[in-house]
Amino acid sequence: MNSTPDAYPLVDLALSRRLERAEGRSSVAFVEASAKAVPERRAEWAEIGGAFALFDGPDSPITQTFGLGMFQTPTAADFEALEAFFRDRGAPTQHEVSPLADPATLALLNERGYEPFEFTSILFRPIGGQVQLGRPLNPRVRARPIRPDELDRWTDVSARGWSETPGLSELFRDLGRITAAWSGSVAFLAELDGTPVAAGNLSVSEGVALLAGASTVPEGRNQGAQLALLDARLRFAAEHRCDLALMGALPGSASQRNAERHGFRIAYTRIKWRPRALT
Repeated sequence: MNSTPDAYPLVDLALSRRLERAEGRSSVAFVEASAKAVPERRAEWAEIGGAFALFDGPDSPITQTFGLGMFQTPTAADFEALEAFFRDRGAPTQHEVSPLADPATLALLNERGYEPFEFTSILFRPIGGQVQLGRPLNPRVRARPIRPDELDRWTDVSARGWSETPGLSELFRDLGRITAAWSGSVAFLAELDGTPVAAGNLSVSEGVALLAGASTVPEGRNQGAQLALLDARLRFAAEHRCDLALMGALPGSASQRNAERHGFRIAYTRIKWRPRALT
């Protein structure tokens, strides 16, 4: 891969639209898989005002909108329809919004009493046939897509990797069933001397590879498992004709720093909004 600065696309509205649409479509595919795998959850989605409204249960991090203000100027009627979608399902209305969204989006969020409460660094990098990372791989670690009979193992590693984050371990226990039905998604394992120690996911949409869900079990950390997962997923994406990789991270986090060491750049900081609490 050419690692010179001109290999990176400009961070503009066109790039943000592409990244937001890729993550939005990936989330739609997840919701559709959840509806098949866990029908009692009654997961569903709708496209309203150019945004994806996603429901996967009232407490799921997937339950929100993507792309608000990116593909058309939102109106008060759009907001009313989106709010009704979530209200009818007993879920809070939350919008994850790119700073490159139409300015009317911010005005309506303020007029309708929303407040910002979460920030995500959106990182990207070009990928090609020669994937280059910031340091060499540990030869004791091998990462690869899972086989069909390894889904339970992948689910267990994912859940143990997130066991120190409240709520996420339970979420990843459910994820195994959903992943089996999730079109466009590939699960990966990293093994240290043949023992699975880390897990991650890759979904592909229109030439953009979304890297998500990576975790390492406590006893396998600091051995290069995350780097091996990153390398394997980027190579897989390049082989499947993706030209961009995308991931999100908490601003200033170790995940963001690690991504930047390996060719990712911050495109922008996305903000999640919720209705302001009444006092």
